[in-house]
Amino acid sequence: MRCVVLYSSKGGNTRMVADALADALSTDVDKVTPVEVVPGHEGDAVSSVAEADAVLAGFWTDKGDCAPEMAQVLSQLEGKRVFLFGTAGFGGEAAYFERIVANVKTHLPESAVLIGSAMCQGKMGMAVRRRYEAALAEHPGDARMQAMIDNFDAALSHPSAEDLAGIVDAAKDALDL
Repeated sequence: MRCVVLYSSKGGNTRMVADALADALSTDVDKVTPVEVVPGHEGDAVSSVAEADAVLAGFWTDKGDCAPEMAQVLSQLEGKRVFLFGTAGFGGEAAYFERIVANVKTHLPESAVLIGSAMCQGKMGMAVRRRYEAALAEHPGDARMQAMIDNFDAALSHPSAEDLAGIVDAAKDALDL
């Protein structure tokens, strides 16, 4: 089996998951190739999957969906078996991750076969926390904003080893390995 691990990573979280997948699959498949989806070079990513038996496509969450460059690549995976994996700054609720995956899978062509998916939380940049702190300073006692700060702090330890193992296991199950 030949697999390509495509990924789009803004802060490094999705790259970390992609690396863990490529490493774990390298002992179970004939060939596994990690390929970063770079804005402006989406065609290179699409070309890399021509001979792949399966595509593991990783994304960072951008407003409840994947980034536009990943959406463009996903839309060109005609006839491919696809496993979606992603990272999101907010986590802890399976329903939230399911909504994101539902949005992302709409980019796949009808001929693509979604064989599985998995997501985990990922840390966010400090600029995000500063925005939350500024909003809380403007509205002291805002429970929603305090919850955002608490989530930010909880996300700092993600993706964790447990997150990586969970996504690797889900991918192996989807690939029947």
